[in-house]
Amino acid sequence: MENIEKLLSAIAGDYAHFCNDEKKAKEFYKNLELKRTRKYYIVVSAGKAWGFIQRYNDAKFRAGDILKAQDRSKPDRKFACGNVILKQFDNVSWNGA
Repeated sequence: MENIEKLLSAIAGDYAHFCNDEKKAKEFYKNLELKRTRKYYIVVSAGKAWGFIQRYNDAKFRAGDILKAQDRSKPDRKFACGNVILKQFDNVSWNGA
């Protein structure tokens, strides 16, 4: 969970860089949520799925892989945008994985 907090901080940090307003960035960070499903953690921003974190290894992805949101309940499973366990947040932006 510590690395998930680092991911949320990276998302908020990118937002702070984008909006150049510390107060808005803190509010944005406070509104990030994490929901747990059977296969994924869903990162929610402003009521919408920001992205998904793979909970367990499967045939295509490793545990911790960050996936873009296809819609609010389904990840885009084309490729991973990073990995929480390996602290790979290079492709993270505030508006989506």
